[in-house]
Amino acid sequence: MLDKKRKIHHEERAVLVGLIQKDQREQEVMEYLEELAFLAETAGAVAVKKFIQKLPHPDSRTYIGKGKLEEIKKYISDRDINVLIFDDELNGSQIMNIEKEVGVKTIDRSDLILDIFARRAKTAQAKAQVELAQYQYILPRLRGMWKHLERLGGGIGTRGPGETEIETDRRIVRDKISLLRKRLAEIDKQSFTQRKDRGEFIRVSLVGYTNVGKSTIMNLLSKSEVLAENKLFATLDTTTRKMVYENTPFLLSDTVGFIRKLPHHLVESFKSTLDEVREADILLHVVDISHLNYEDQIGVVDKTLQDIGAFDKPIITVFNKMDLYIKHTFDEWLDESTKEQILKDLEARWHNHTNGNAIFISALERTNIDELRRTILEKVRELYRIRYPYKSEFFY
Repeated sequence: MLDKKRKIHHEERAVLVGLIQKDQREQEVMEYLEELAFLAETAGAVAVKKFIQKLPHPDSRTYIGKGKLEEIKKYISDRDINVLIFDDELNGSQIMNIEKEVGVKTIDRSDLILDIFARRAKTAQAKAQVELAQYQYILPRLRGMWKHLERLGGGIGTRGPGETEIETDRRIVRDKISLLRKRLAEIDKQSFTQRKDRGEFIRVSLVGYTNVGKSTIMNLLSKSEVLAENKLFATLDTTTRKMVYENTPFLLSDTVGFIRKLPHHLVESFKSTLDEVREADILLHVVDISHLNYEDQIGVVDKTLQDIGAFDKPIITVFNKMDLYIKHTFDEWLDESTKEQILKDLEARWHNHTNGNAIFISALERTNIDELRRTILEKVRELYRIRYPYKSEFFY
C-alpha cells in the first residue's frame, strides 16, 4: 500500500541538476530542466536554481563531478532547500553518496514522476500500477535507498511503499511485485472483458504528450466533464465515452499523457491503460503547437506508440492551441496577408507530413472543433464501411 500518512509539503524548494553528456547540446539539457521544473511544480515544489555540468559520462559515485557537487553544497548550505532533483536516473549508491555530501534529500526524474503518479492515482487499478512501478524502481536501489525512503517527514520522493516499517529484504520486495502483478493481471482480465463487451463499435483514442489539452478536447467532443487542468499527468485513468455523430456511434477514450524519459517501470505497469491505445481503431494525436519544442514532443509520442505497437493505426494529428501559437509567433506590425501565408505554409507542411491527416484547432476558443468532428466522423464511417459493409446504419 502507498503510505497515506506521507504528504507533499506545500511548495518545497528544489534545486535541479542536469548533465550534458557527449552528443548533447546545452540548449537541449536546459529544455529538459525546464520540463523538470514543471514536473516539480506539479508535485508541489518550486525550482529555485538549476545546475548544469558537462561530462563525457556520469560519475559512477555521485553522477556529477566532485567540484560541481561542492558548488551545489555551497549554494544550499545557507538556503532553505528541501530537495535536490536530478534529471536522469540515479542508482542507490549515487543517491546515498550525494545525500551524504550535501545533506539534502536527493531524488531523480523517475522518482519525481512516480511521486506525481502516486498523488494522482484514484482508482484501485491506477494505485496498483503505481505501487508496482515504485517497487520495481526501488528493487535495484535497495542497498542505498532504504535510508532515503525511511524518512517520514514527507515531501517529494517520500511517497514510497510501506506503512509502518521499511522492508530491507529483497525477497519481500519481489514477493510484493509478484502479488501486484497478479492483482493487475486480474484487473487486466476484467478490463479486457469490459473492452470486449463494447462490441462492434469503432474505438477512437486521444493520445499525446502530457498537458497538450487532450482532456479539454475530450470534454468538447463528448460534452462531458473530464478533469482538465494545467498540470502534468492530470489524467491517469482512461475515460471512455460513447459518442453518436449523425447517427454514427463510436467510443472515444482519453488516455494518460506521454513524456520524455518516462520511466520504463511505468510503461510496463500501465499496460492495461495502454491497451486502450493498442486496441483503438483510430488515434487522435493531440499536439500543443504553441510549445517551443512541439516537434520534439511529437517525436516522443511517436516513439512511445512504436514501443507499445500502436504506430501502424490511422492517426489524425490534432494541432491544438493555435490561439497561443498565433499570439507567440506574430508581431503586431505583421500584415494580415503575411500572417495568412505563414499559416498556409505551416498547414501545408504538416498536411504533407501526415498525408493529409492534420487539423489545426483551439480547444480553448473552440476554433475548428466542428471540422474536427467532421474529420473524426469521416474516418469512423470509413472504417465501418470496411469492417461491416452490410451494416449501412453505421455510416449513413
